[in-house]
Amino acid sequence: MLTGTLITAAGFLPIATAKSSTGEYTFAIFAVVSLALLVSWFAAVLATPFLGYYLLKSKTRNGPAKGKAVAPGVEAQSTDGRVMLSEAVDHEAEVFNSPFYRRLRALINGCMKHANLTIALTLMSFVLGVVGMAATEEAEARRLEKQLLADKQVSTFVSYVGNGSPRYYLSLDQQLYRPNFAQFVILTADVQSRDQVLERLRKHLAEDFPAVRARVFRTPLGPPVSYPIQFRVMGPDPATLKQIASEVASHVRADPSTMETHIDWGDQSPVLRVDVDQDKARAAGVSTAQIRRAVSTALNGAAIGQYREHDQLIDIVLRSTADEREQLDRIVSIQIATALGKSVPLEQLARIELAMEEPIYWRRSRMPTLTVRADMVDGIQAPDLAMAIDAKLGAIRAKLPAGYRVEIGGPFEDNLAAQASINAGMPMMLAIVCALLMVQLRTLGLSLLVLLTAPLGIVGVAAALLIFAKPFGFVAMLGTIALGGMIMRNTVILVEQIRIDREQGTHPWQAVCESAVRRFRPIALTAAAAILAMIPLSRDVLWGPMALAIMGGLLVATALTLLVVPALYVRFYRVKAPT
Repeated sequence: MLTGTLITAAGFLPIATAKSSTGEYTFAIFAVVSLALLVSWFAAVLATPFLGYYLLKSKTRNGPAKGKAVAPGVEAQSTDGRVMLSEAVDHEAEVFNSPFYRRLRALINGCMKHANLTIALTLMSFVLGVVGMAATEEAEARRLEKQLLADKQVSTFVSYVGNGSPRYYLSLDQQLYRPNFAQFVILTADVQSRDQVLERLRKHLAEDFPAVRARVFRTPLGPPVSYPIQFRVMGPDPATLKQIASEVASHVRADPSTMETHIDWGDQSPVLRVDVDQDKARAAGVSTAQIRRAVSTALNGAAIGQYREHDQLIDIVLRSTADEREQLDRIVSIQIATALGKSVPLEQLARIELAMEEPIYWRRSRMPTLTVRADMVDGIQAPDLAMAIDAKLGAIRAKLPAGYRVEIGGPFEDNLAAQASINAGMPMMLAIVCALLMVQLRTLGLSLLVLLTAPLGIVGVAAALLIFAKPFGFVAMLGTIALGGMIMRNTVILVEQIRIDREQGTHPWQAVCESAVRRFRPIALTAAAAILAMIPLSRDVLWGPMALAIMGGLLVATALTLLVVPALYVRFYRVKAPT
């Protein structure tokens, strides 16, 4: 039991050691599960026998001789000379000789006699299992707020204009400041209401907000990703980048599964450029920093104090009136204080003009980078769609100038990085599992036999996810990793029983069959308890796929463990049926 518990905990080691956002996001799972498993083992070997001793007391039919204790399976001599067996032995014989166990024994025997066919069918099922997994300015924001206030299914919402929401949970993709951007965080009463509000908002924004590029999406679950479809165009010249990105965007937009394709630099926004004449500024005794502060105070304002309203501190801001801030001929008249205590109009010290520029200029590894981004319809996995679009970009890549490249980003890239970080922890997990198996089983053959059963749950994982139309995503992968440890735990219990029976002199064939029969109930009950415990979690938005993967995989793997392991054992050790 201790070995099986440690093996199950070791199955989470690749997640705990992952040096990525995946490891940050899921380390708590490893810590909580491992601690819970160890505590449950102590309860099983200490509390359960203690309670069982007092709650499950039984006596033999005629009672043992006074002053003599009778152990189960040991004969006892009564006062009248009769020999009697412990009631526990009689009860065990009755239990394992019932019609159900006779049929189970016959089925196990059949799998053992046709071991090659059993192994071949299991391999075919495993192959099938592997295949089966295969926004706006403030005026627009106020219009949307009115719609949300009138929607009875919206419990509450908060809007951010000019910036995105602060990080209130780990997976939030934070947005940089830009004047033509707004973000809403909307809360509904339940998942069904959320999906209905989402569809209404998409239709409403498309029809009633033609001047806005809007995106409505569910709160992401898992490591943060801004858009599901992303292609990065990298190179030295921004103008060339835009031309290449436009071609990439046309291919992304042409796919019927994508929505709202755009480029992350966004549309250019108006800016006020102040080109200071340094000679005139020095003659007037004014520095560039003084000019900057004067212009910033007039346009953006400067805090000159604070006003307290209940528990809130509100800045008192001094700035020019709206007409002075919005008209260029008024801006050039801003007075700049000189070192002599006089003032000079801004237009005498600098050239002022309105211009258009990129609101955000992205670089990646110091290289200018422009990303083509898109949303996608429901029911499709982002990596699959990204790979399908990437296959159509060969002609664009073939004619790229030197120093330019197009890369896949987003979930596809994150999945590769997460998988690589998990794979880095696999050798350590395998080494620990192998060491535990060798300490427990003390033979290389039995340890290898246990390891071969770890992938048996793939069949049930694929079936459960396909039946309930759930993707094999990040959390489902966590369930599959945990499943391997659970399966090996059951196999360890079974092969250890076989080894004990053989050491006691039982014929090898009978030891294999009867061990599977006797271990059926504890293995089945353990699996049933785990499956039933996952039912409340199976309806959860985030952890549902993981629960379904464990439920389906454990259900199938339990049956395969009791049927396939005996067949593997007799074939592995060349055990012959008794004549």
